[in-house]
Amino acid sequence: MSSEKKHLFDQPRNVQRVLYGLFALLGISLALEPFIHKHSYFPWEDWLGFYAIYGFVACVLLVLGAKYILRPLVKRDEHYYD
Repeated sequence: MSSEKKHLFDQPRNVQRVLYGLFALLGISLALEPFIHKHSYFPWEDWLGFYAIYGFVACVLLVLGAKYILRPLVKRDEHYYD
């Protein structure tokens, strides 16, 4: 008998459910966007899906910046602590 505790996301089925739920929320929010008045300052903020695209691009740029710019600055030599 295993003494390891089962967690919610140990089963791939639960991970799939969460992903489908997030995709459904994204679709619903994009479908409702034309009916919601936005107080935009710039004209491109009125484009359909602007904030979703902006958030995705910002996230990708953060990951790439951390990987290729910050990592070489803080990375230690393999044998640093020897």
